[in-house]
Amino acid sequence: MRPVAVQHTRPVWAEVSSAALCANYRRLCAAAGPDVDVLAVVKANAYGHGAAECAPVLARAGARWFGVTAAEEGVTVRAALRAAGVKDAARILIMCGVWQHEAAFCFDHALTPVVWEPYQLALLEQEAMHRHWPHGVFAVHVEIDTGMARQGVAPGAALAALLSALRASPHLRLEALLTHFASAEVVDDPQNREQQQRFEVAVEQTHAAGFRPDLLHAGNTSGVDSAATAAWLPGLQASLGSTSGSAPQLMTRAGLALYGYTLPLHGFPERGAAEPASHLPGMEPALVWKTRIVSLRTLARGETVGYNATYVAARPMRVALLPVGYADGFRRALSSTNAVEGSTVLIHGRRAPIVGRVSMDLSVVDVSAVPEAAVGDAVTLLGRDGALSISAAEHARLAGTNVYEILCGISDRVPRLIV
Repeated sequence: MRPVAVQHTRPVWAEVSSAALCANYRRLCAAAGPDVDVLAVVKANAYGHGAAECAPVLARAGARWFGVTAAEEGVTVRAALRAAGVKDAARILIMCGVWQHEAAFCFDHALTPVVWEPYQLALLEQEAMHRHWPHGVFAVHVEIDTGMARQGVAPGAALAALLSALRASPHLRLEALLTHFASAEVVDDPQNREQQQRFEVAVEQTHAAGFRPDLLHAGNTSGVDSAATAAWLPGLQASLGSTSGSAPQLMTRAGLALYGYTLPLHGFPERGAAEPASHLPGMEPALVWKTRIVSLRTLARGETVGYNATYVAARPMRVALLPVGYADGFRRALSSTNAVEGSTVLIHGRRAPIVGRVSMDLSVVDVSAVPEAAVGDAVTLLGRDGALSISAAEHARLAGTNVYEILCGISDRVPRLIV
């Protein structure tokens, strides 16, 4: 048994590279352009990378805005930033609104909520009145529904009603308008232009109602990658500046690329569109997920492995036991049978195939081709080991899902270590 340095108790962990996070953020800023701020999305535990660990790193890289799902996540990120010495000038956007009893957290922890329902304004206004907050100080961002039919207020009568409710909330201030695109990775999808036009209508309606937002933001990683948002927002900004005398600051929101992954850009082949080139070359996956071999054994031909005996040894083979399973986010769909090839792991820079079913806490891999494998050896589940690597995209393909779900699915019982 090889000696192992003490890092934590159970030998399953994820290493997150601070250098990769910083480099990815800076590449995103360069692609967005010098006049566009980039909000770092750290919701869903920083896409499985650890929000409390990643937010201070991104702040040191220059991030001034952070996006989270709900107030609870915002409290975690604010505490991590404060513990790292990052002052409350760093902004945290609650991207999915506020619910009952959450307004207090926004005031206590300097969180900025996205709103689109009158009741959300009422919750915040009541909290501000209770605290004797100064008038016109507490900032909110109004989301415009331009075609997702998810969250947001539609231009027209619904937006007029929300602006009226905002005008009747003296403690609140409309700091920003935002929207989200449904098909940003499809660069020539007409829905993108339709959504842009609806947002333009909403901005004009808001200005006509007497509001002057300081900030406009839209887009995601794919919007930055295709340069679609970066090409459109400045035009909207310029038109507002020419009509009102002051132009709002622009911002886009990036999540997946911070962690080293992008969606493939594509167009419509039937229209003869060329494959779009990425504007985000060199993005580096920030996370390496590891475990260790805890047991080894030799199987005779005909012995079975795992639940329901779905794998039968066709030859004598040496197998290693790994203390990781689907309760950690190591998907059951990575399992193998004799007829269906599953995923692999990396040991000493070589691939070792999973044999049998991944169970809740344990998995078995074939190390016959890695004769030096020993108890205590590090095993890479996701990431690079030597010349080889296993990406979240590979797991997603086998599991029939997307990269987001693989990364977000790494469970909380896996410690995240910034390296």
